[in-house]
Amino acid sequence: MSVQESKKKEDANDGFIDKLVAINRTSKVVKGGRRFGFTALVVIGDGSGRVGFGKGKAKEVMDAKKKATENAKKAMIRVPLREGRTIHHDIKGRAGAGKVLLRTAPAGTGVIAGGPMRAVFEALGIKDVVAKSTGSSNPFNMVAATFDAITNIESPKSTAARRGLKVQEVISRRGADSKNQADNDVNKDK
Repeated sequence: MSVQESKKKEDANDGFIDKLVAINRTSKVVKGGRRFGFTALVVIGDGSGRVGFGKGKAKEVMDAKKKATENAKKAMIRVPLREGRTIHHDIKGRAGAGKVLLRTAPAGTGVIAGGPMRAVFEALGIKDVVAKSTGSSNPFNMVAATFDAITNIESPKSTAARRGLKVQEVISRRGADSKNQADNDVNKDK
């Protein structure tokens, strides 16, 4: 692929990273044989905090992917990232029978997640996260559960604004709460 072709492809996507997560084939038996239909699941993001997912159905794979991409662009959300590389706090998400647990990770950890969740994190621009799926392995439910979790992530700035505090007070309480928890654990053991 030449540089010009690559540039044209990026212009068509407006600089977005799109990942095809799953394709399902369905068939309908009719008088003349079988008619096939396709469902595509696409995750799209800008690599710096915006991400969306969409589902598209059509008689051809490319048409289904195109519809899914359009739906994903319409449903994009902004997610606050810590230092531009990980999430602010641990969180659980659920959609249908799909359950996920997302945990922050120190720099250099990388993305430790299964296929559908990995696509979401790569499109979002997260570089360090640990994720575990404990429910359904259906890609549609896993992606929806991941989105349920990331939509509920709050930055210290938004938490401070909601509580009427300063950002430093919220951050200092984060450290104090974990220290108090550790002290309580030590006292239980005695």
